[in-house]
Amino acid sequence: MKKTILIALAMLLAGSTAFAQEETPSKFKLYGFIRNYITADTRAVNAGTEDLYFYMPKGHDMQNGVDMNNGFNWRFVSLTTRLGLDVSGYKIGGLGISGKVEADFYNLSGSVPILRLRQAYMKLDRDGVPVSITIGQTWHPMAADLPHMNNLESGAPFNPFNRSPQLTADVKLGDKLTLNLSLLYLNHYLPTGPAGKSKDYYKYGLPEAYVGITFKTASFTGKAGLDVVNMRPYRTVNNEGKVPANGFLTTFSPFVFMQFTSGKFQLRAKSILAQAGEHMNLLSGYGVATFDAATNTYTYTPMRDWASFVSFQYGKKFQVMGMLGYMKQLGTTKDLLNSTIWMNTSADVHIQQAFRATPTVAWNIGKFTVSLEYNLTAAQFGSGDRNARGMYTGTPEWILNHRFICMTKFNF
Repeated sequence: MKKTILIALAMLLAGSTAFAQEETPSKFKLYGFIRNYITADTRAVNAGTEDLYFYMPKGHDMQNGVDMNNGFNWRFVSLTTRLGLDVSGYKIGGLGISGKVEADFYNLSGSVPILRLRQAYMKLDRDGVPVSITIGQTWHPMAADLPHMNNLESGAPFNPFNRSPQLTADVKLGDKLTLNLSLLYLNHYLPTGPAGKSKDYYKYGLPEAYVGITFKTASFTGKAGLDVVNMRPYRTVNNEGKVPANGFLTTFSPFVFMQFTSGKFQLRAKSILAQAGEHMNLLSGYGVATFDAATNTYTYTPMRDWASFVSFQYGKKFQVMGMLGYMKQLGTTKDLLNSTIWMNTSADVHIQQAFRATPTVAWNIGKFTVSLEYNLTAAQFGSGDRNARGMYTGTPEWILNHRFICMTKFNF
């Protein structure tokens, strides 16, 4: 795949620097929005970004017979305001170069929001060449098509959510068919492991690779792809001092997506069978399958997760929309060694499956939008010990959270 992408890049650049070429200047477009959220929950939740990026309700915290996580709570936050710059129109000879820089405010630590980089990429295309190259940080190919909703987490963990630095080649195979190839490196969204969340597991492995196909007509878009991750969770072993550890984890995650549009109506659906998909904000992970002390070699086994959603939107000035999402852990591919497993800690690691429904109404008055959303999330919490495949053996329990969201947004 790496060779194919580099050949595509060479095709685009061929002849562009051989001699002086006429240049067309760039065009710039500033955009962004001012966005405010008022949210309320009926119990404590696992969430980030001032509790706006909502994963799951918290489990029971019983103190003197009272569940301390059960109770109304709310917040009013403006920190997801966004700024962006689109650059287009630049050409040197037959080579066109466009790009995007996008940032928003984010509460990475403490209580004071800071400006953080969301996207920063350039796109190369050449007259007469059926290839475009994207270089930089943008949406992961499996996360780019988001469900219809106004909640900040955009459907996670029922929808993959990830933006990563990448080198992507889109190769047109005809008027309707495109081959998609990507090499990616993690940045914001990290896997978990023996040292907690860290990009080091990937740094000492191979680039994340994606291969997919896109079929597109005027009213229908279909996608199918496979994401392959190779990483090295353990680098050292404590054996009378630190010695190098051997062994890599390789995972395979296929997905499918479809979108149908007719007039003011749009329908989307996506499904992913993920292995260790915690770097895409799925409630997944992986564990140790075997360890050979003579060679300091680990083998690993990923947790398999099925996550899917279907969503719709109708209208323009007055819109109704909604999403139905479902996720379920399916167990590891091999037996675990001593139940050693690392799970996504963004939500309670006891969650075995979950359901979400988000009916929403929105009014669009020019560049001003106000929306009301109801978010019903039901999560099944396991109990007891984990079995050899990482699933809980005790009697499960369902916990509900009702979230109410009012969003206002002024685009500019």
